[in-house]
Amino acid sequence: MSISDKSILLLGCFDTKGDVFAYLRDCILAQGETVVTMNTGVFGTTDAFPIDFEAEAVAAAADQDIGSLRRDRDRGKAIDIMGRGAAKLVARLYQEGKIKAVAGMGGGGGTYIALSAMQGIPFGAPKVCLTTLATKDLSRQIGDKDIMLIPSVVDVAGMNHILRQLVAQAAAAVCAMANVQTAGTDMPTRSIAISMFGNTTACVDKCTELLTHAGFEVLAFHATGVGGKTMESLIREGCFDAVLDITTTELADDLCGGICSAGPERLTAAADMGIPQVVVPGCMDMVNFAHLDTVPRAFADRHLYSWAPDVTLMRTDERENAILGERLARKVSRSPVSAAVVLPLRGISQVASDGGIFHNPAADNALFTAIKKHISGQVTVTEADTHINDPAFAQLLVDTLLGLMRNR
Repeated sequence: MSISDKSILLLGCFDTKGDVFAYLRDCILAQGETVVTMNTGVFGTTDAFPIDFEAEAVAAAADQDIGSLRRDRDRGKAIDIMGRGAAKLVARLYQEGKIKAVAGMGGGGGTYIALSAMQGIPFGAPKVCLTTLATKDLSRQIGDKDIMLIPSVVDVAGMNHILRQLVAQAAAAVCAMANVQTAGTDMPTRSIAISMFGNTTACVDKCTELLTHAGFEVLAFHATGVGGKTMESLIREGCFDAVLDITTTELADDLCGGICSAGPERLTAAADMGIPQVVVPGCMDMVNFAHLDTVPRAFADRHLYSWAPDVTLMRTDERENAILGERLARKVSRSPVSAAVVLPLRGISQVASDGGIFHNPAADNALFTAIKKHISGQVTVTEADTHINDPAFAQLLVDTLLGLMRNR
């Protein structure tokens, strides 16, 4: 089915914002597109335009009854259920090849439902939300999805000249995005994911140079939490042939409550997908916090370093590193295919080299010892008498990864 044969899905609370959605629908139809509509409003609907999926169907997709939601009048519960139900329906419509893009609008509740629903479709499918919350931190609701937020400026509550202009622009944006056909949009046959941080940039740059010369496309992900989650998500979507996970620092943030945690699923996708991976405990000597005054009181007496005015690094200690080493080893050991862990014995970050601010051989040894103790299955451990940013270490990583790929 070609792009032109698919529709644009409109979803939102038609019970309270039917007139605004009617205008959005008209704008999209005027662009020559077809529209599928989904009502996520619990307390009613609209007769301003045809509804393809009413609220009853959305609630049923989450195994709930719309009547019960109306009787309970529990707003938080209703928003959660309608979001989950919409996500299932949206995913089904996309998998069936019926939609090519999603557009939503709303205030607080409507935005939550729309962003939840958009989790059901993969990277590349346009997702646009006109929202009163566009300038707030919605990173948790957006997750690792490529969602475009457009500020509504005024509330999405009845048409006016400001909202009319923004709705028309949102319609133009989603229509244009839905029909973009870029040359080479097919997934490359040889693609590698790589994780990086400022403290491992030299290593990542050298690995990228070597892999590019070998004919691979290399996609780097900044290990800031969202970066790691996105990498894991795209691995599960089958976007990569292999993974060179140089910067696993997000595991340290997950353990200690830092701001760059990618959650407990970090470092699991490659094993679950059965693709080759080479893993390095890069920057696991640090936990990330924001400004110095945001560091939790429990860590006030720890070894802290200001990487930037808004980035405070905390050196991990021996106890934490023993836990981190075990977690890394157990995650990688789940791999059903050959994998490798490579340890740079002379420092796992830019600031941990001999004489560096985070140089702590005892803490590093606790990490390395735990990794070697708990590794199992088809995973090899290689110890390299180099620093993580030495060119020789990058060459070793690339050689190891290419060897795993050849031997699949």
